[in-house]
Order: sequence, then C-alpha cells, then structure tokens
Amino acid sequence: MTTRRTLLAGLMPMVALATSARGQFLEPAGGGDGGIALGDVRVQKYRVGVAVTAEGGPCRGIYATLPVPHEWPEQKVRVVNEETTPHVKSLRYRMLPGDIKQLVVEIPDLPSGQQAKAVVTFELERAAILAPKDTAGLKPPEKPDRALKAHLGPSPYIEARDPKIVRLAKATGADLEGWKKVEAIYDTVRDKVEYRNGELKGARRALADGWGDCEELTCLFIAMCRAEDIPARTVWVEGHCYPEFHLVDAAGTGHWYPCQVAGTRSFGAMPDQLPILQKGDAFRDPDRPGKQLRYVSEFMKGAAVEGGGTPRVTWIREGA
Repeated sequence: MTTRRTLLAGLMPMVALATSARGQFLEPAGGGDGGIALGDVRVQKYRVGVAVTAEGGPCRGIYATLPVPHEWPEQKVRVVNEETTPHVKSLRYRMLPGDIKQLVVEIPDLPSGQQAKAVVTFELERAAILAPKDTAGLKPPEKPDRALKAHLGPSPYIEARDPKIVRLAKATGADLEGWKKVEAIYDTVRDKVEYRNGELKGARRALADGWGDCEELTCLFIAMCRAEDIPARTVWVEGHCYPEFHLVDAAGTGHWYPCQVAGTRSFGAMPDQLPILQKGDAFRDPDRPGKQLRYVSEFMKGAAVEGGGTPRVTWIREGA
C-alpha cells in the first residue's frame, strides 16, 4: 500500500506535464468582490492506472483501487481514453464520501509471467485562483452545515485541540476577525515553522520542532484555523499539498480560499495549476474499514493461490 508521503516524494519530479493555455473559466457563482475568481487555465493530459505482473506462478482475485482527479470549481476533468489488457475483467469508477473519486480495477485470473494493465488518460483544465477584491465582510460561518463541520475538528496529523496549538491560535487571532484573523494565522505558521523536507510528523511536532515540509505547514495552519472555528482542509495536488479555508460573504455565500503556506507567499490565491487529486484530510474507504485516512492512497488485494505466484504491482501516475 502506498503512503501519501511516499507518493509525494515519488511525484515531485513529475510537474512538467504536457500543457497548453486555454483562455479563462467563467467566474464561479458567488465570485467577484467577496469570492474567488478563476484566471488563466492550463490544459494537461494525466494518466492514472495500474500494471500487475504474476511472478513465480499464477495469481487470482486481484482487486485494485486508485484515486483519480475529480471536478472542482477550478478544475474540469474529462476521460479521453481507457486502456485495458485482456486479463482485466472490469474497470469502473466510484465515489466515496468527501468527493473522492476512485478507479476500481478487477483482474480475476492472471497466468504466470503475464501482465494485466489498466490505464485511464484524463484531460484536465486547471485554472489559477485569484484573490477576492474585497475581504472586509468575510467571516466564519455562524451555523456550519454537516459538510463544513467535518473540517472543524481534528484529523490525522491535524491536532486541532492540542493545548499549545489552541493557545497559539487564540493569541494570534486576538482582536482580529475574518480575513485578517486567518491571514495572521498564515503569517504565524510561516514565521514559526521553517520549510524543510523531512518525515511526516503532523502539526503538533512541527510546532515543537520549528520545522516541517508542505504537509506539516499545511497541518498546522489547518489546526489553528479549526481551533478558531474556521473550517479548513487540505488540497492534495501533484507532488504537493496546500490548505484552503472557508469564509462567508455579506450575502451569506460561503467560499473556499486557498493559500500557499509552504514556499512563495500567496494568501487567498493560488497561481499553481497542478492537477488536483483530492480535497480533505479525514476519509473512510470501505476497503479499509475502521481506519480514518488522511489521504486515500492506492490499494490492492488478491486471493492466495496454492502453489501460485506473487503479484508485482506498478502504480501509474504521469503526464501524457
């Protein structure tokens, strides 16, 4: 099973996808003064799939799931090709709670030495996000609905109720409201945690150690926002992640605003146009019952065959 940290490391070199510019998206509903607007659009091909080889004997009952890109206001997705070899019985899609889209591949029998392969090519239209023109009236939702409440509590590695994180969040946001409070949290995280690559350790340890990579800075920003009752979540993109926070405008319309907490300063806007893989940081997968997942990674299982072989899997994620 692939961990998110392994996936991030493996995908970091793969940011040079085949791309081209294509005008602009229309501004989403609620955009303008209080909401985000979408800017330059980059079109890119993106391949996701799995290849399984039966080594040392036949394999049976192979079942694999892979997260695939889903549509968001700043990303449009179209399937342009589905490629399967004869041993693949089924290729289908399913949605998990939290708007996670998975590719499901089933390979009933795989003879010794043979390879089964299933690859889907997507065309993505990924827009940059522009900051709102007027932030004065933006504030946290007074009565968050069920979907927003999922982004207000602790998640794996996001210790939103840790006493030190709560104290820091309250001190940072004292006498500030709305946009200014979130921006103060953003600047505090960047000031207190040096951006440096390392092991996955979460918000609490990043604050204690004073350093962490994009996941740690994202975790701490989200934890501090949630400690101040501001919904926030992780956005997982190709080789990287960043946070989004949720505020409501004067008309009562809610908006998700991104920020680049690790690297070049960008608050309330997102110039990067990398493929969005998923949004959120607390998921449930029916194939992994009882586990809360920070990121829905690839998954594979297969039935044992007496005297059979071992399935060797290669996960495919690449620009086309």
